[in-house]
Amino acid sequence: MADQIELIPGNSLITATPEEGRALAVKMSRLIIKVTQPDADVRTKLRNVYAEDPMMLIAIGQTVATEFATIAAANNYWQKS
Repeated sequence: MADQIELIPGNSLITATPEEGRALAVKMSRLIIKVTQPDADVRTKLRNVYAEDPMMLIAIGQTVATEFATIAAANNYWQKS
């Protein structure tokens, strides 16, 4: 299943702005969940579990932050040369 999902959409971490980078980080974080749990019905059932658990929500935020840090570094933190 993992080889059927493009884990880096567009095959690039390069984005025009930090906002686009953040959106890419969210998308990449969602894709890793899809690869980890390929059954859509199971993912749907689990949403109720993490939606009510503050620690799981914090973990989700940390995952997005980690992806964003990678994207930001790949974009040289959007600094103009």
